[in-house]
Amino acid sequence: MNSEVKPLSKSYIVYQVFKYLVYTVLCYNLYIFYVDDFSASAQTFSDGVSLGNVVLAYSATIDTAAWILLLVVFELETFIVSDENIKGIVKWSMFAAKAICYFFIIYACYGYIDKLIVLSDYSVFKPADICNLVGSNFTSIVTLDDYAPITKDVCQSLSNSSLIQINGTNIIGTPDALQEIQWLAWVDVINSIDWLLIVIILEIDVYLQLKGQLTGRARRLSKFIKSALYSVLFINAIYWGFNGEAVDFWDAFLWIVAFFFIEMNIFEWHADTQEKQAPESL
Repeated sequence: MNSEVKPLSKSYIVYQVFKYLVYTVLCYNLYIFYVDDFSASAQTFSDGVSLGNVVLAYSATIDTAAWILLLVVFELETFIVSDENIKGIVKWSMFAAKAICYFFIIYACYGYIDKLIVLSDYSVFKPADICNLVGSNFTSIVTLDDYAPITKDVCQSLSNSSLIQINGTNIIGTPDALQEIQWLAWVDVINSIDWLLIVIILEIDVYLQLKGQLTGRARRLSKFIKSALYSVLFINAIYWGFNGEAVDFWDAFLWIVAFFFIEMNIFEWHADTQEKQAPESL
């Protein structure tokens, strides 16, 4: 990080306030995802959530919590804690925190993949009369992680449609509705893997910066790869926006902005290091 004290100009203060406001909103999003996961798991796991399938039931919550902790560690590493202090217990504490984060992030990625597998296992559903399901444990597909009870209005809207049932659940819906949530599940998987690749590159950036080797070809290659990966995230966010997933769109946008701040931290850190080394090269 830049170990010099930054001037407390108005623009600097506004920038820092905005940055930490974004971080705070992401923490609130964690609560929103918990509520959504809790509601959806009651339908997806009619027999209750066990320890073995908790990652599948709460994949978004676990994923978001781990990412928030990882964001905090990156902020400490690239902006708050000076290079000279990233050693000993501080260094190993950051390493341990990151190890925990990556465990749950990879675990949550598995949860997204497992959810896609669950949604891909379905069969034709042919009730004698779908309106007989009113008041039962059956639910209908609204969108991914959102399933509505079978009411009279729902049964009437589905009565003349072909229906499918997600095997192992009491969730039913039209083939079109299932296809839509399958696509959304695919986007979740792609998004999760994409973010993993981004933080791998960031870890390499931080390592090289601490070694004074984030220069020239390595820096250009890092920028090129991350530009492509961030483009995929932006496309995912647009897809969520057009498919009515307002919370996912907003969350995706905030995370891109949050990691833009981390990228700016690294940029300023690198610029400061180059400035300090310049007199030595004269």
